[in-house]
Amino acid sequence: MLAIPNINVLIKPASGNCNLQCKYCFYLDLIDNKCHSNGGFMPLETLEKLVQSVLEYADDTASFSFQGGEPMLAGLDFYRNLLVLQKKYNTKNIKIKNAIQTNGTLINLEWAEFFRAHHFLVGVSLDGMEGIHNLNRVDHNGEGTYLRVIDAIKILDEFQVEYNILCVVTRLVAKHPEKTYRFFKKQGFQYLQFIPCLDGLEKQPGMDNYSLSPQLYGNFLKRLFDLWLKDNLEGKEISIRMFDNILGMLLGYPPESCDMRGKCKANLVVESDGSVYPCDFYVLDQWKLGVIGNDSILDMLFGQTAKKFEEISNLRPQACRDCEFYSLCRGGCRRNYEPIRNEILEKNYFCEAYRDFYRYAIPGFLKLAKKCVEKSSERSL
Repeated sequence: MLAIPNINVLIKPASGNCNLQCKYCFYLDLIDNKCHSNGGFMPLETLEKLVQSVLEYADDTASFSFQGGEPMLAGLDFYRNLLVLQKKYNTKNIKIKNAIQTNGTLINLEWAEFFRAHHFLVGVSLDGMEGIHNLNRVDHNGEGTYLRVIDAIKILDEFQVEYNILCVVTRLVAKHPEKTYRFFKKQGFQYLQFIPCLDGLEKQPGMDNYSLSPQLYGNFLKRLFDLWLKDNLEGKEISIRMFDNILGMLLGYPPESCDMRGKCKANLVVESDGSVYPCDFYVLDQWKLGVIGNDSILDMLFGQTAKKFEEISNLRPQACRDCEFYSLCRGGCRRNYEPIRNEILEKNYFCEAYRDFYRYAIPGFLKLAKKCVEKSSERSL
């Protein structure tokens, strides 16, 4: 049987169910575009089939990541059963990694103790300061969730759980890069991800109250970069995923972020009913790869639907390939080319933002890369 060295699977154990009602939630938009809107909660039988299948094919590392909706709604016993199943089916004794992305509001002492004991990496969504976060990240009563998230992070700190912060860059966040960065820095957060806010699949980008314009996003990236660069040159290392990837590429390493690889590869995104899709942004009927337990992982990853998804995703426009920054940008995420007509990628909505940013930031990146090389040489002496 053909083995796959590293298998990454993203699981939605609660489907689109969530205890919040964030105004910009892209997954609610996906659910509205599916024939079957919500798969409910993942049965343990489906979880077992999934774990068995992944560990059957993985040969070196298997990474299980949980998102939603809100994945913690599946309950702590769900994750306890996950560990039992991983132990049962890990007959090759490969390395297993577990991670969860959460809005944080359900974290308590019991959850934190579990995360620490079993080495879960936790991603917490926090859109910066209270007023900005509470504008869009609200519960079903319309109440802001900032204080609950901050309390959850304090619990994670108390239990020494490894976590990172995911901030959705909305229009308001983009207007306040300095305040947002300094807020995160003051909180002591070391690992940050800034994700540009997504508009609906069939919507004209930039029209909602939370939407980004390319100009606004480009200015945000430049001002954020200045702060990050200054700190890192002074030895106050802060990790921002996008910037870390660019620096690594300049140092000769491949990017770990899929939107910076220049091509899409079909992944295993598993809905609560066991249905599998190639990408978190494309959990849609037309891109369904198969069903866990009915179809093999190899057939799903290398079947006709996966190939078609990759073919469309990899047809970058010629203007994109001719760009002076293509070797770093590589066209960006397919999702930012939506709405895609006639299976042709026309232009990344944020193209001008990225061009403006790279033109501005590359000298600074090169300066930091040189410092990294010098530091590495000193260590080897």
